[in-house]
Amino acid sequence: MTIFKRKLDEEYLTLAETKELLADIEAERAADPDRELRYELHRAIEHVNRFSELTVEESQEFVDELDDFEKIDEPTAYKIANLKPANRDELRAVFAQERYSLSGDELDEVLDVVARYA
Repeated sequence: MTIFKRKLDEEYLTLAETKELLADIEAERAADPDRELRYELHRAIEHVNRFSELTVEESQEFVDELDDFEKIDEPTAYKIANLKPANRDELRAVFAQERYSLSGDELDEVLDVVARYA
């Protein structure tokens, strides 16, 4: 007999939103002295604390601005918002698995939006 896991729901989050959710989980676990943080959870909390620079509202505005571009879909907008690519090469790496690529001008427009939130 094979057991399959089924994906029930999918939601994209920015690092700021993830940080907020993990802070709630961390506080809940800290309240119970018998529960320890698992290694993976501890590393995830450490990661979002290190790399999350924006507030939830700012990060959502950032994603909304990126989503306004014609060639950027929702998952890619979240990926760009979380990675904050600094140059064209880093931004091209985000689009490496897509079936399309952006022109130089489009890359520069996206990088201008990223620079406002960096």
